[in-house]
Amino acid sequence: MTTSSQHYLVITALGADRAGIVNAITRHVSSCGCNIEDSRLAMLGEEFTFIMLLSGTWNAITLIESTLPLKGAEMDLLIVMKRTNARPRPAMPATVWVQVEVADSPHLVERFTALFDSHQMNIAELVSRTHPGDSDALPTLFIQITAHSPASQDASNIEQAFKALCTELNAQGSINVVNYSQHEQDGVA
Repeated sequence: MTTSSQHYLVITALGADRAGIVNAITRHVSSCGCNIEDSRLAMLGEEFTFIMLLSGTWNAITLIESTLPLKGAEMDLLIVMKRTNARPRPAMPATVWVQVEVADSPHLVERFTALFDSHQMNIAELVSRTHPGDSDALPTLFIQITAHSPASQDASNIEQAFKALCTELNAQGSINVVNYSQHEQDGVA
């Protein structure tokens, strides 16, 4: 199937977590003739959310659009769907991964996302979890971020700013910057 004949649909399913629910959703997607291009699943409290990018023929996408709401109602799920298009990915010659561990307080995730925004980096993935502290300790926040730098930006500029933010917030953090264009110049692909 050519790219032009492919159609795309983003689906989000939200509901109470229970055994077999992910399999029921993916089985229904397959039975409609759709392919799962990308997906994410997360547990949030007692709820789960499953996000998928589906591809298929016009008929397959139309079939899932017309049958998934009923299937979702049977499984007591909130279903949101939106048609989309394939998007060519712009050149992103660098990827940055950070991990942070810090005593939890408001605005911490925002501070780190603002850091990436100020360096004009595109956040591709963000995971944050708060773990309760012991009776004497504050809860701890763990943050993981993956971001990409457009060709016009030097990703290494973020390293010093990240370290300064960790110092300011008394956070333990690590950062890894991979410049793909540099690896290609060095003969590493």
